[in-house]
Amino acid sequence: MHTKSKISKSKIRKSKITVSCILHLETSTSVCSVAVSEDSQVIYHEEKHTEAKGSAAEQLGSMVDEAMSFTDSHAIPFDAVAVSCGPGSYTGLRIGVSMAKGICYGRDLKLIAVPTLELLCVPVLLSENAVDDDALLCPMLDARRMEVYAGLYDRALHPVRQVCADVVSAETYLPWLDRHPVYFFGNGAKKCMDTINHPNAHYIDGIEPLARWMQPLAERRLLNEQTEDVAYFEPFYLKDYVAKVSKDLLHGKL
Repeated sequence: MHTKSKISKSKIRKSKITVSCILHLETSTSVCSVAVSEDSQVIYHEEKHTEAKGSAAEQLGSMVDEAMSFTDSHAIPFDAVAVSCGPGSYTGLRIGVSMAKGICYGRDLKLIAVPTLELLCVPVLLSENAVDDDALLCPMLDARRMEVYAGLYDRALHPVRQVCADVVSAETYLPWLDRHPVYFFGNGAKKCMDTINHPNAHYIDGIEPLARWMQPLAERRLLNEQTEDVAYFEPFYLKDYVAKVSKDLLHGKL
C-alpha cells in the first residue's frame, strides 16, 4: 500500500516567522515513510508498505526526491533532517541514516536522531482513546522468534526501563503489570498477545513508526539543540548484525 498526502500552498505558511522546517525519514520496519513538518505542522507525508521486511527502504531515494521537490517548489528551506535511529531492521536503519547524513552534508543541515520506540508511542498518546494516567507504554518491534525490541515509558515518555531485546514470556513484564496498566503495541506486540495474560495488559493494534509522527520529538530535540555529529553518528542497532548463510552454501550446491 502506498499513501501520500500534501497540503496546498495556500495552507503552508500562516506567517513569515517559522519555528523550523524538518525533513523526517523512517525506515526501521517494512514501512518506509517520509514527511515534512513546518511550524509544528506536518505539511507533507508519504508511506509505502511492502511485504518483505526492510525492502521498502530501497524506495527511500525517490520518496525523498518528491518531498524535497515539494518544499523547493514552495521555497521552504529546511533547518534539519530527523531520522528514526533504532532499534529496528539493520538494513533499513543503515539506509535511512545514510540518506539523512547525505542530505545534511549536501545542504548543510542539522541531524536529529529520534529513537524508534519513542516514536511508536506518539500515535498512542495522540489517540482519542484514553490511556490511564498511571499507565506505562510498552512499544515493541519484531525481532526473531519470540524476541522483541521493547521499552517501557510513562506518559511523559520518561524511560522506566532501558530498551532491551526481550524473549517474551508470561513473567517478562510482570513487575510492572502488577503495579500499572501496561499498553503493548507495535508489530512485536502481535506475537506476544497469547503469551502475556494479565488483567493489566492492554493491546493496541495498528500502531506503526511513521515519519509523520516524528514532528513533536524531532522539534523538541532541535529546540533543545540535541543534534548529532553528522560524520560519526551511527544507528542504535541494539544487537550486532548476523548475516544469514544461504541454504545452498550450507549444502554445498554452489
